[in-house]
Amino acid sequence: MIKADLHIHTCYSIDCFTSLDAIVERCLLVGIGCVAVADHNTIEGALKLRALAPFKVIVAEEVQTPEGEIMGLFLSERVPPGLSPQETITRIRSQGGLVGIPHPFGRTLSPNSNNLTSAEVLSQVDIIEAYNSRTPLSRNNISAQRLAVEQGKAASAGSDAHTADEIGRAYVEMPEFEGPADFLNALARGCIHGQKSGYTVHFFSTWARIRKTVFGDTARNQP
Repeated sequence: MIKADLHIHTCYSIDCFTSLDAIVERCLLVGIGCVAVADHNTIEGALKLRALAPFKVIVAEEVQTPEGEIMGLFLSERVPPGLSPQETITRIRSQGGLVGIPHPFGRTLSPNSNNLTSAEVLSQVDIIEAYNSRTPLSRNNISAQRLAVEQGKAASAGSDAHTADEIGRAYVEMPEFEGPADFLNALARGCIHGQKSGYTVHFFSTWARIRKTVFGDTARNQP
């Protein structure tokens, strides 16, 4: 069995400063044996971490659509932001990837900030993030867990870490796997563990976004 944190960010995200070396160090410290790197609208950091890390790295991307964020997992190419949910899903599928909905009921104090819970979208989804450590309202995680059960979808968990210390605050303890199909089977047999990070962690990602927007993205610390 491995502990898989299935939603983390690197310094290649607009709102994160965490270096690849810091991610490796933290994962080894807390016993995380698999991460899904889902940077915002890029897979560059995920590809670099996969080449560097001594543990399993799933190349993922949190893709912004007009209706909310869709996560693609097991990607080989970047999916551009701004496309419709349907086109985003089509592009993920075209490269053999899996489709996930992160924090489906919001990750802020304003609930329902993600509008991707329609029957049309959910019929094309593989994974629903049932626990997100950055979701401050417990009811939103509970609603996400209920949605996964009702829709018969695999349930994932992730810290949504934008700082190194957050990594491992949520994970799925699951069997080892090889490839997307095996991953879904293993995820279905997994057990979710999680604890909330608290709302203050959002200040770190907000500051990162402001600084990179104003001064440019110079925070990509190479390993």
